[in-house]
Amino acid sequence: MHTEYEARILEIDVNEVEQKLRDLGAEFKGVLNQQRYVYDVKPKREGKWIRLRKVGEETTLTIKDIVNSSISGTKELEIQVDDFTRTNLLLEELGYVHKGYQENKRIRYEIDGVEVDIDSWPMIPTYMEIEGKDETSVINFIKKLGYTNDDIVTLSVNDIYRKYGYELDEIEELKF
Repeated sequence: MHTEYEARILEIDVNEVEQKLRDLGAEFKGVLNQQRYVYDVKPKREGKWIRLRKVGEETTLTIKDIVNSSISGTKELEIQVDDFTRTNLLLEELGYVHKGYQENKRIRYEIDGVEVDIDSWPMIPTYMEIEGKDETSVINFIKKLGYTNDDIVTLSVNDIYRKYGYELDEIEELKF
């Protein structure tokens, strides 16, 4: 498993953030529609799950494991698969039942080896996710955008929904 270095800034002004990114010379990579199923690992373990996600035409199957609540606190093991629907059927045949279907929209920028994603999900305010090659690159880029360490959260999507009063695992279908 490799370490994922990422942080989030909640409740952003999308137009303001996109302008800052353009001013810094970030490359616009596109608007990506995402679909996903999430499954518990067996045996079930808090903070560890399986995600099947389709982003545009690319589909990946990932094991996510939150080991602590820091920028470097998530480990992941990911492979590309060629069919979202059939991979879900395969997982179901293996006894994995998805907890729900989810969709979101992602606007992606890249600059200096850092990915900046502006994520819009149903029912909650838009947030930004910054991912880099290490913790320093993430923190330095957040500062370039004019944010401080106090603005950073390392919450999972489930925890973000919980912050706004929703239990994501109880929402069977999450669409716009």
